Amino acid sequence: MQTFKLGLRAASISLLLLLVVLLSWHLATAPKERGAAVAAAGSQQDEYARLMGGGSAASKTTGFPTPAQMGQTIVRQLSDPFYDNGPNDKGIGIQLAYSLGRVALGFLIAAAVAIPVGFLLGMSPLMQRALNPFIQILKPISPLAWMPLALYTIKDSSISGIFVIFICSVWPMLMNTAFGVASVRRDWLNVASTLEVGPLRKAFLVILPAAAPTILTGMRISMGIAWLVIVAAEMLVGGTGIGYFVWNEWNNLSLTSVMFAILVIGVTGMLLDLFFARLQKFVTYVE
Repeated sequence: MQTFKLGLRAASISLLLLLVVLLSWHLATAPKERGAAVAAAGSQQDEYARLMGGGSAASKTTGFPTPAQMGQTIVRQLSDPFYDNGPNDKGIGIQLAYSLGRVALGFLIAAAVAIPVGFLLGMSPLMQRALNPFIQILKPISPLAWMPLALYTIKDSSISGIFVIFICSVWPMLMNTAFGVASVRRDWLNVASTLEVGPLRKAFLVILPAAAPTILTGMRISMGIAWLVIVAAEMLVGGTGIGYFVWNEWNNLSLTSVMFAILVIGVTGMLLDLFFARLQKFVTYVE
């Protein structure tokens, strides 16, 4: 009951903050009253625009979009998110699917590499000392710094994006896996040795369940970084994806679509983080 009340109060505060933000946004972007001279000039501009074959000058918003305009954009984008009118005009659903596909593939490849190597480092102090210099050199390099080399070597922008996701995802998983494996209680390992459990069974039945919360923490961090990096990578390589959608809409001077894409990126990142948080809670045990 106390947890429910706490959640209700937190939701109320969040809703209040949202209303304050929307009200402040509305007041900041509300149109100001113009004088008669300005209105006359505006009507002359509209007439000139019609004579030149264009629409009304007032229909082209040059200022920051209002909440109403943002709401119209959200409804328009979500009403048909999977339309495809050519290379430079795809719905937000298609662009998001491309980004999630690249992130998922690069993340899974990173997990397939990082978790076994992390087990090796955690179980072998010798290998940890031998590989640590290479890890410490490669880990601080920005993932986007690999993009030119990937484009030159792979010669495919989509696969290069997946490679960048792999590079940025592998290090948190590797380090957290090695730390989790090395931190397994010595008593449990001694019991496994006493029962003459083989190395493979010990790894799967003793070490993996004990290190699972730490491994999931590394995977959660890696996913957050991967979702950050894919947006920047797609801005660089273009083609498809939510990052390209942001850049393309900016080139079209559509601020409302840019803000909508930012909102989609944030919500998607939150859902991915919640997914891994649930997984982490599922494998966490109480001693």
